[in-house]
Amino acid sequence: MSDIIELLPDLVANQIAAGEVIQRPASTVKELMENAIDAGSSHIQLIIKDAGKALIQVIDDGKGMSETDARMSIERHATSKLKTADDLFALNTFGFRGEALASMAAISHLTINTKREEDDLGTQLQIEGNKVKSQEPEQCAKGTSVAIRNLFYNVPARRNFLKSNAVETKHIIDEFQKVALINPDKYFELHHDENELFHLPAGSFRQRIIDIFGNGYNEKLVPVEEETNILLINGYIGKPEFAKKTRGEQYFFVNNRFIKSPYLHHAVTNAYDQLLPKKNHPSYFLMLEIDPAMIDINIHPTKTEVKFENEKELYAIIMASVKNSLGKYNIVPSLDFEMEADITPNTLRPQHIEIPQIKIDPDYNPFADSSSSISSGSAYTKPQATPLEKPNKDNWEKLFTEQEVTIGGTADINIQTEDVVQGVFAPEWEEEQEVNTEDQSFSIQIKNRYLITETESGMMIIDQQRAHERVIYESCLADLSNQQVIAQQLLFPINISLSAGDNVLFGEIIGDLAALGFEIENFGKQSYVVQARPSLISDENVKDVIDSIIEELKTETNGNSFGNHEKIALSLAKRTAVQNGRILKQEERDQLIASLFACQMPNVSPEGKAILKTINLKDIAKLLED
Repeated sequence: MSDIIELLPDLVANQIAAGEVIQRPASTVKELMENAIDAGSSHIQLIIKDAGKALIQVIDDGKGMSETDARMSIERHATSKLKTADDLFALNTFGFRGEALASMAAISHLTINTKREEDDLGTQLQIEGNKVKSQEPEQCAKGTSVAIRNLFYNVPARRNFLKSNAVETKHIIDEFQKVALINPDKYFELHHDENELFHLPAGSFRQRIIDIFGNGYNEKLVPVEEETNILLINGYIGKPEFAKKTRGEQYFFVNNRFIKSPYLHHAVTNAYDQLLPKKNHPSYFLMLEIDPAMIDINIHPTKTEVKFENEKELYAIIMASVKNSLGKYNIVPSLDFEMEADITPNTLRPQHIEIPQIKIDPDYNPFADSSSSISSGSAYTKPQATPLEKPNKDNWEKLFTEQEVTIGGTADINIQTEDVVQGVFAPEWEEEQEVNTEDQSFSIQIKNRYLITETESGMMIIDQQRAHERVIYESCLADLSNQQVIAQQLLFPINISLSAGDNVLFGEIIGDLAALGFEIENFGKQSYVVQARPSLISDENVKDVIDSIIEELKTETNGNSFGNHEKIALSLAKRTAVQNGRILKQEERDQLIASLFACQMPNVSPEGKAILKTINLKDIAKLLED
């Protein structure tokens, strides 16, 4: 029998590596920009066309490469950043695996133009599908230009899995922002389809944040600075009042490298405990400097996941640093030590101590009539009503003087306000007693969350929030198809400013929002004015709803099964549906149940969760058996 194990051809091996390193056009942007940073560049330009599918080009003014280096750069596992295995524990560079350019060359048409400062001529290298087509001298500027054309041209399956141009462009912008944020001393540009999206001159870290996310961030940022023997922290956190209902700008950088760490993210959010409303998320931009020997950044091909040697200590330091900054800049309530009031404890004050005097009534007779007066000559005096007692007494007396209500035909009781009754009787119990006797329909609300209604075979339990989400979801989908919704004009128009990445997504759905009842006008490069809204949204929720729709478009948890229409409808349903904990009147309960069973899929919510459960009479009888 012949041998069956063989070495993979270089092209196949590089295509497999590309599947790990180059997942989408944004992955290419990340690798090329990090290489430009490692080359010592001070000016980096990114040019993309057709969301990176047609062209991704990064131009830098770094040290460039020789003719031999240019040829070696596309070989697998070729790198200038590692010499021995020990170098892995002292990494201060980005691309050290030596797989990025080789992977790109295997799945695209790649052109490299590079020149060192000391050379008279540079080098141009052209590769297609991992094969060198040409290598010749070229007159070019100092630095390196890498152009990736027709990405995934020979891997059609990967190209077919790419998202829409807006989504892919948003991912590219995200990667661009991560590199630009942590390198504020460098000049960055981003051009998309001949339009300039970013023009970022060198400056401070704070100025770079403002340049990327808008001038409004200047008042939102609180500085964080802390230095310990294992960790140095610098950066900014967002004030609690500017927290978002969707995950906003949250960036961790370790040794100038962007990372994802749910564990450290929890440390930051935990520092905001009791400062943020439920389900709100703070922004943060934190740079951490750690001894490279104490971290492992080689656990994932994209190098965005890092393993720390002392996670618990880092967690405690980060949480304490954030808390300290929130307190230092008067973000959290604190004692005002400049108050005029004396807060010195009584035990430390000089004071004259008087001997207590005992006063008794010598004529007191416990068997005497309680109405009898006390001797005027007695040392005893009747205690006077305190200032707190008298108003309370007056309030109770007013209950019997303002409004007459006859109960049982025997007594007249005066009630001050309706709030008194609501304070005595639980609202949910009062609501549960309402029964529509006209059509004999019956439903009750349990714990302000579940609805119970009668069926022919027993009873049904309904989750009110999920049920309402299903109703709104299908209604929005119908409106998007019919495009005949009447918009409700806003009394005061609402201004919305978006980041460059969110603006790309917003431009893709602005027509769909108009079909739902929004009237939105462009008011500048990345600013808009909302003039009207759908009737199911309140004025106060317009901005939150739009933010949540954009955030929903970013997520890919639902795969390709959810298009833009479904994501918009889902976001609206989640934002506007009645929440668990709200009391529903009898007519509201009946209307919700009727609307639910008019839906095409009343059994499951838009996210696939169960809405209702039926319990038949036999099951109820079994529960009551001994």
